[in-house]
Amino acid sequence: MNLHWLHKIGVTATLVATVVAIISIDQLWKEEWNILFISFQATAPFLHVGGVVAITLLAWLVAGQFARAERASFQVVLCIAYLSVVLALYLVPLTISSPCIMLKKDLGSRPAIFGHRGAPMMAPENTLMSFQKAIENKADGVQTDVSLSHDGVPFLMHDNLLRRTTNVDEKFSERASVHSSMFNWTDLEQLNAGEWFTTNDPFWTVHSLSASDSAKAANQSVCRLDDLLSLAKASNISVILNLQELPVEHPYNNNFINITLETIMNSGILQHMVVWLHDKDRQLVRQISPDFQQASESKREVSALIADGIFSLYLRYSQINVKEVREYTSRNLSTILYTVNEPWLYSVLWCAGVKSVTSDASHILKQVPSPIWLMPPDEYNLMWITSDVISFTLIVGIFILQNYHLIRYRLGSIRTYNPEQIMLSAAVQRSSKDVNIMKEKLIFAEISDGLGNAEELSLYSENGYDGCSNEAITPLDLQDVRIRMRD
Repeated sequence: MNLHWLHKIGVTATLVATVVAIISIDQLWKEEWNILFISFQATAPFLHVGGVVAITLLAWLVAGQFARAERASFQVVLCIAYLSVVLALYLVPLTISSPCIMLKKDLGSRPAIFGHRGAPMMAPENTLMSFQKAIENKADGVQTDVSLSHDGVPFLMHDNLLRRTTNVDEKFSERASVHSSMFNWTDLEQLNAGEWFTTNDPFWTVHSLSASDSAKAANQSVCRLDDLLSLAKASNISVILNLQELPVEHPYNNNFINITLETIMNSGILQHMVVWLHDKDRQLVRQISPDFQQASESKREVSALIADGIFSLYLRYSQINVKEVREYTSRNLSTILYTVNEPWLYSVLWCAGVKSVTSDASHILKQVPSPIWLMPPDEYNLMWITSDVISFTLIVGIFILQNYHLIRYRLGSIRTYNPEQIMLSAAVQRSSKDVNIMKEKLIFAEISDGLGNAEELSLYSENGYDGCSNEAITPLDLQDVRIRMRD
């Protein structure tokens, strides 16, 4: 490149920084890219109309460039490229559809909403206050993570370490890097499990809490499983239990499931209100608690799931598509998708036929009375075709308007115009030097055709040619040209 060395360094640094940024974003948001396709489904009809409007407005610039182009080959390439984009945009709805394009009578029941670790936007996750807030906001159930203390007490904790959600660094600094299940319950119950929430404000929601709720949140403790089950039984809500893996050296590693089942049975909660996710020893679980709702975190063939007695799938919302959801539903398999926090995403999944979702924002989703939008197929087709027809009509009109003189010349309605005149009429953006050259060509062309009176030359100024230059053509100028021609 013919650039100064400083410019070369700048270009190289920009390129490297861009590549590094893209790689970093991809690593941070690796699991989030799939949401782009879902968002397209949610907004497909409106994106199509917006794209049609944009490409129609662009027609003014393209038509102007076409009129000013001197090479026919460039005009052909420009037209083909633009019309290809227009055609592709017109036909996009054939490839991308939305599950919310459906008749209202075909809409399924509202998906049940489970509070993900309670209501973590309103209280510290997996604490008793968090579950109470979920129940206060009419959640259909709660989801939690179960671990087992070193002395055999089931408690609720998502992370392997206690550092993020407790003050273990202050209480037991020398054991802060030890797996949470290697603590005795007498140690765990000494920890503060809420101060981190008011300090870090993970969802930027602490400011919305009342003074009393904020103080209560800051004083939460690690929650036992039996405390949650007692609350769920009293409130008649379902509970999704996700058992965490214990270290091999844990003294109750082989008895974790038995101890957890015993705790559930002793709580008195109805068995059908418990959703069991753990894959290990399912046969044992069925024998002890036959009415548990068995759910799997692995997406498999429908026949294989039914053979294993599993009738629910617990998946991330990006791991399954609309077709699969409807196939599972038709085979009496329900889907529980996590973690759904946005009303628009909840609406799309509702239209798709999802039965349940877990959410950090159960209090927000509960305020969604119906899908944000629902459109019958006939109404969508009418909107699609109408927008395309209007767009095409406007594009044709714009091209005709921008190329009026060229069209008149091609049709032969002004045969006295030659190519230089056509170019002059479209030369609004040209330099005055180019325009003067065109004027001279026109003068000599008219003289050679025997057209020499001032009235005919006035045609140029009537069509706005003089507006492109500071020099006017007068009869005296014409007379000088004639004298020079005679000489």
